[in-house]
Amino acid sequence: MAGQQFQYDDSGNTFFYFLTSFVGLIVIPATYYLWPRDQNAEQLRLKSLRRVHGRCLWYRLRLMKSQQSIVPTLKKAALLFGWAVFLLLAYKVSKLDREYQEYNPYEVLSLDPGASLPEIKKQYRVLSLKYHPDKGGDEATFMRIAKAYAALTNEQSRQNWEIYGNPDGPGATSFGIALPAWIVDQKNSMLVLLVYGLAFMVILPVVVGTWWYRSIRYSGDQILINTTQLFMHFMYKTPNMNMKRLGMVLTAAFEFDPRSNKEATIRPTDNIEVPQLIRELGNINVKKKEPPFCYPYSLKARVLVLAHLARMDVSEDLEEDQRFVVKKSPALLQEMINVGCQLTMMANSRGGFHAPRLVTIENCMKLTQMIVQGLQESKSPLLQLPHFEEEHLRYCISKKYKVRSLQDLVSLKDSDRRSMLRFLGEEKYDEVMSVLGSFPHITMVTKLQVLDDEDSNNITAGSIVTVTVTLTRKRMVEVFEKEQESTPCPTDDAAATEEAQGDTSKTKTKVWQNKSKGAKKTAKSKKKKLTKKKATPAPAKAKQANGNVAGNEVAASIVPAVKEDEDDASDKGSESDDGDANKDSPSERDEESDKQSDTEVDEMAGDDEEEWEALQQSIQRRERALLETKSKVTHPVYSLYYPEEKQEWWWLYIADRRDQTLVSMPYHVCTLKDTEEVELKFPAPSKTGNYQYSVILRSDSYLGLDQIKPLKLEVHEAKAMLDNHPQWDIPDTEEEDEEQEDSDGIEESEDDDEDND
Repeated sequence: MAGQQFQYDDSGNTFFYFLTSFVGLIVIPATYYLWPRDQNAEQLRLKSLRRVHGRCLWYRLRLMKSQQSIVPTLKKAALLFGWAVFLLLAYKVSKLDREYQEYNPYEVLSLDPGASLPEIKKQYRVLSLKYHPDKGGDEATFMRIAKAYAALTNEQSRQNWEIYGNPDGPGATSFGIALPAWIVDQKNSMLVLLVYGLAFMVILPVVVGTWWYRSIRYSGDQILINTTQLFMHFMYKTPNMNMKRLGMVLTAAFEFDPRSNKEATIRPTDNIEVPQLIRELGNINVKKKEPPFCYPYSLKARVLVLAHLARMDVSEDLEEDQRFVVKKSPALLQEMINVGCQLTMMANSRGGFHAPRLVTIENCMKLTQMIVQGLQESKSPLLQLPHFEEEHLRYCISKKYKVRSLQDLVSLKDSDRRSMLRFLGEEKYDEVMSVLGSFPHITMVTKLQVLDDEDSNNITAGSIVTVTVTLTRKRMVEVFEKEQESTPCPTDDAAATEEAQGDTSKTKTKVWQNKSKGAKKTAKSKKKKLTKKKATPAPAKAKQANGNVAGNEVAASIVPAVKEDEDDASDKGSESDDGDANKDSPSERDEESDKQSDTEVDEMAGDDEEEWEALQQSIQRRERALLETKSKVTHPVYSLYYPEEKQEWWWLYIADRRDQTLVSMPYHVCTLKDTEEVELKFPAPSKTGNYQYSVILRSDSYLGLDQIKPLKLEVHEAKAMLDNHPQWDIPDTEEEDEEQEDSDGIEESEDDDEDND
């Protein structure tokens, strides 16, 4: 058996193969993920948003960052250097000599495969005269020629070459290691051992340990676990949390503590600037000693948030800290909503404590809107628009216009809107209208059903109810266009109003005439009834007690005429029936009944097919929703004071506003670009009756755009479970038949045995 031989790369050729592969595995994926995207495309996108978002803080910061940042240049330089190294190594590998070649004696002798023995000898002589050492030739080349000649002329050598690929027979198996030989040299052993120990026993454990320590401190949404526990503690402790308390809990998050988060900072100047802000703001409970609200980091974060909501100017150092706190707040409030939902589910399943009230969770949503827009709770939603100040609101809320919301401003006519906003110039007015036109206008359509049930429209006690909500987003500018299209021309307007007035007058007179006629008839009928029913006063008294005298008298006066008409119709109908009976035979009647039954069966089958198709489509939609990963980039939010570009997201949930409880958990809609379909599921109440719920859609970015749609639920009693379903009932006759067959088989086998005997 041939031996094995391990040899290191003395020439260093195979090491270049290894190094080229290693560099390629790093450079190619890094280029795909880290190469800066087209800066021109980003500039074009920002340019397209300039008309609407040009005054936003995040837009101005993005422009400054794109102009000052050198990170894309450094990334490009590093990646280009990596590609240069990779191409250099590839060129080096391409120039290396092939060390492992298949031995071919025909190729050595420059002969075609299958040459004859005379041709081999002739070629050998020619090459010997040329390469023999005595003739001044190369000795190594002559040795290869002699070996090839022996392999083709000697029978044993030829057989060895055909079997083993070597004229000398099988050789030792050689394994090459793509490392240079100096690594295993005894002189360098201590250095190599030191490098290995440093890399695998110090650097690698430190890197893995640091990553693990940091990762276990955060949840899946990159929120500190300690912050989540803090929110859970205070929401459990205070189920009904007002806005002021909610702001204190939010700013007590450990993300704002420099000991837990290195991005948070405490500056020496805070001891001067923060108390000054507290005096300007006022109404801050500084003396409250409840931890962690009394800690310096919590107090500073709370002051910065309140200053942001009041739109106050702060110093440059505090402005940087304020942007950090404001950017972190929406994610922290979303975590607070998640914690409230978890506590609600725990309270519904286990009991034993009070779940957070609906007002607490809705305050979290409202505080998110306030922070994104930089507005206090009591301020008007109109202040979200540019160029609107507090002193301008008096023009809007006057008795003439009564504009208090964005919807009121949209519903105004263009002429009234221009006259109301006359304090703005033409350019500012156009900017306000372009911003207002970019705001979202959501249409919400709900569908209530019980999936996986025979009667999907029948809601029984304890069943799982599915509310499918279809959200359609449009821009406010489309609402403007529709209003302009729907408003008719002035001339047509006048004609239409005149016609409408004429029509209304006609209809009014007709209604008035009908009423007078009815009144006269009722008066006459009353007189007739009184004269007719003098002999029976008792029923009349009873009817007077019930308060139905007039109605019954009118009905009584109409009954005789109706009876006469019915008698005439019955006489005519009997004559026609006799004629029809003479015409139709019993067989024709049977055919008609069969046709009716067939049509009913076809209609039922058609309904079943429609239900089946609808079910299949809903299943396919769910599968596509599970497989698709939609982008969370929807529409940029217009926000004058938010320091980061934010996407337009929504909360959708069902609530019982009378009991102040959540019916379904809030669903965070993060992919609404044009149309989105959301399924909200909840268990129906255990008691039968009528229930009034609300489907609520709330924005996480805009104030005054929330929608509430009533949802009526009629819960019926659940169907009784059948103890003996027909498909499980086995008739006694079948069992008797089986026993009879078994007994007949036994008797036949006994008769056969007797015949054999």
